[in-house]
Amino acid sequence: MTTKTAWNAQIEITEEGRKVTADATLIGKGGERRLMGHGVARCNPADQNDPAIGDELAAARALSDLTNKLLDNAARDIESHTHEPVKGSLS
Repeated sequence: MTTKTAWNAQIEITEEGRKVTADATLIGKGGERRLMGHGVARCNPADQNDPAIGDELAAARALSDLTNKLLDNAARDIESHTHEPVKGSLS
């Protein structure tokens, strides 16, 4: 039997001058928020400000943070089922 479950990731980006923040939210079935990651990017004062680059960096960092939190949750869930610590990396 095959079961499909859809999870969606939503990224909200805020630009404030030369600083960009991003929040990545993982949304599970039923629309409930499961996890959230955060990322920040700052433009070097010596560089030309290109908001698109800041958006990309902040979004990537938010997704990376979200990924790490999801892996941590998976490790805790594995440990609660096996009653043993997870060995090695899950990534």
